[in-house]
Amino acid sequence: MGYKSFKDILGYEETLFKERRVFDLDYIPEAFIHRDAQMQSIALCLIPALKGGRAMNALIVGPSATGKTTALKFRFKEIEEESRDVVCVHINCQITYTKFGVFSQIHRKLLGHTPPETGVPFSKIYEAIFRRLIRDGKSLVVALDDMNYLFYGRLGNEILYDILRAHESFPEAKTSVFGIVSDVSMSLNFDPRVNSIFSYMEIFFQPYSINEIYDILKNRAKLGFFPGVIEDKLIEKIAGYAFEHGDLRVGIELLRVSGIIAEAEASRSICEGYVEKAYGSSKLVSMKLLISSLSSNEKALLRLIADSEEAISGNIYQKFKETAGVSYTKCYRMIEKLENLKFIETYQLTPGRGRSRRIVLKHQKEDLLRLL
Repeated sequence: MGYKSFKDILGYEETLFKERRVFDLDYIPEAFIHRDAQMQSIALCLIPALKGGRAMNALIVGPSATGKTTALKFRFKEIEEESRDVVCVHINCQITYTKFGVFSQIHRKLLGHTPPETGVPFSKIYEAIFRRLIRDGKSLVVALDDMNYLFYGRLGNEILYDILRAHESFPEAKTSVFGIVSDVSMSLNFDPRVNSIFSYMEIFFQPYSINEIYDILKNRAKLGFFPGVIEDKLIEKIAGYAFEHGDLRVGIELLRVSGIIAEAEASRSICEGYVEKAYGSSKLVSMKLLISSLSSNEKALLRLIADSEEAISGNIYQKFKETAGVSYTKCYRMIEKLENLKFIETYQLTPGRGRSRRIVLKHQKEDLLRLL
């Protein structure tokens, strides 16, 4: 490869990025394309709250990276700009998956501060939330993003019940829930108490087509890079990678990393070689996000499984107990969660071996260990 001319060399203080935050995975674009029907359905659910009533419940369903969270945050932002009488609370249940954690975030949004973790009974925190809600005459809309995580921990029904039945203890309370579920294969197993009150509109987000992914990535590139940094044919290539993985985030991350590599090479544009170089790390973005949501104990357990030549649940528990000191029940639930998140698969051993199961990784061992 020959040397570059001066016009092709990026200066020390120059950058290819017009707006870096455009490539953040939680960025909410001003133009949200290819989701008109879903945006309309979300609006229909929220309109009653704007009129002084209670918003309709909704269950937003679809594979990862199909725009569910972005669409809901977009609508929440609109409704809070439109009215001071609606309080919207978005909770990431991958990170916040305890009852106290969920209500702590609601408390912080309504009262402006987080309640103490010890020394105050939950009933007092619960009462403070709904007395403030009634005093201010507001309607509460709670988004439980990745709500399935609450059900991995057996808390989903209890949390839903406490939010939706608040009007029984506080008659003027107006509450509703928007559940977001990415694991479409999982049954949430609502108990009869919740089934009777959690009537909802189901809003489905289908996977993006390759043309839709291309449109979205082209728009991000236009907003995030200066003109001439990347050609359309390379955006098409990146869209193909994202479509192959079934994950728009792979494409967004690939744009970002390709730009970083081009800058490091002092290039004024992104070439195919930079895209190929970036693909090695960007293709693991989904796994990286999932791993980042795990607790330290869950990561340690996954690492132990990955490092084991033959992973049998009973043997894994004995080793894990020595380092983490957890009970068998807790360890079993952690294994169940890792299976639900598709890190592993388990298979029943031959009869006579009790509850022990063989555990098999669903990803390359090297990729997992590198990200852990």
